[in-house]
Amino acid sequence: MKLSDAVRKIVMPIVWQRHLMKNVAEESRQRALQTIAQATPDNPALSGFRIYSQSDEDGIIQEIFRRLGGGKTFLEIGCGDGLENNSVYLLLKGWSGTWVDGNSRNIRVVKNRLNTGGRLSVRELMVDVENVKTLPLDVDFLSLDIDGNDLAVLKSAVSVASPRVICVEYNAKFPPPLDITIVYNPGHVWQGNDYQGASLQAFVNALPDYTLVCCGLAGLNAFFVRKDEMAVFSVYEPSQLYRPYHFELFYPYSGHPPSHGFLADSLRNDPAH
Repeated sequence: MKLSDAVRKIVMPIVWQRHLMKNVAEESRQRALQTIAQATPDNPALSGFRIYSQSDEDGIIQEIFRRLGGGKTFLEIGCGDGLENNSVYLLLKGWSGTWVDGNSRNIRVVKNRLNTGGRLSVRELMVDVENVKTLPLDVDFLSLDIDGNDLAVLKSAVSVASPRVICVEYNAKFPPPLDITIVYNPGHVWQGNDYQGASLQAFVNALPDYTLVCCGLAGLNAFFVRKDEMAVFSVYEPSQLYRPYHFELFYPYSGHPPSHGFLADSLRNDPAH
């Protein structure tokens, strides 16, 4: 099929613009990785990549559990509609766990498109400091991203359970040593501005039984490992691991848009089903 001249004049500039943006983003990522490698050579962020995660979380999670060994269960609070989160890749590798989200549409989409109830359980819940304790928290990997009361909810969660690895979204506007968080409000709804979550240092201070091992390149998520499992990681200061917000490093997307297809096949083919 050939493009008409009129269509070509519209499409080609867009294609070249995206190509240029992709090249700029890749060059910026490589510079960031070089800086990280020089300052923190044992940083798991050096192994980051994206398959279904928001930025490079898939690769970071894989590297952390490659070092730790084991790892088969997860809980993701703030799972979205299952097209972009931190545990789709884990499910494709045979893990099992629970997705939780407060958005009814997201949960409806997941239940309509995926075979839930086997390796994947799904629950609609606006998570707060009390009901988080009812969730299956004794897992290998806990991911938390609720755009608001993240710090208070996480503190409540680790008061009753000790997941091996925690991934939490931090507010990268505030670098260490600034310890800052929103005032806890169970009815909080993110308004799309900077009043959300907590600073990286606030999470470090709130998790005495865990050690910060890295932050993703985009300045979105921080990864903590339980202190009794830190033998395979180097310890760096939060100021060395902190990453400012650079979401543009992973845009524009490359390739075809994500779908539920591969995950649906994987869950459908489970022996239990």
